[in-house]
Amino acid sequence: MYRLSYGLILAVFCFSLCAGALAQSSDGNANTTCNFDSNNQLAVDYQRLEIPHGKKALGNSIPYGKVWAPGGKPLTLFTNTPISVGSTNIPDGAYTMFIVPEEKSWTLVVSKSTDTSGKYDESHDLARIPMQFGKLPQAEPAFSAYFAHVAPNQCNLRLDLAQARAWVVFERK
Repeated sequence: MYRLSYGLILAVFCFSLCAGALAQSSDGNANTTCNFDSNNQLAVDYQRLEIPHGKKALGNSIPYGKVWAPGGKPLTLFTNTPISVGSTNIPDGAYTMFIVPEEKSWTLVVSKSTDTSGKYDESHDLARIPMQFGKLPQAEPAFSAYFAHVAPNQCNLRLDLAQARAWVVFERK
């Protein structure tokens, strides 16, 4: 009897876990991490934003020159080690990040606020960092963010949408 109960509880737990994982991945939440070593890392959570086929988002529904939170929520940065981005030193902790897209350049806004409602408040800006910018050979149908580990203490955060790619170096201090 004990084994049957234990097996049933285990099966229900596994089903709940799988259902939760499916629900989580279908709501547009995504994340990326940069591991400097086994004890020091960065993590960015963001909303994956799908662009309907044939629609031009940049410059239209995503206006140029205005602070933008993909999917209505800012990117959330978690770091357990001091880092620098551009010329700004950032202590370990949690932050939100917004994007200011332009036709041929993007700016990353790092905010001291941890409010993930999507509301932007310029008084909480920690830094505005110009991002390097380029064009992709093929259009990306969804906004995505990912880290590329480029050196022992450096990761590039790359942001892709449509044919735009912007990136910035995060360096461990």
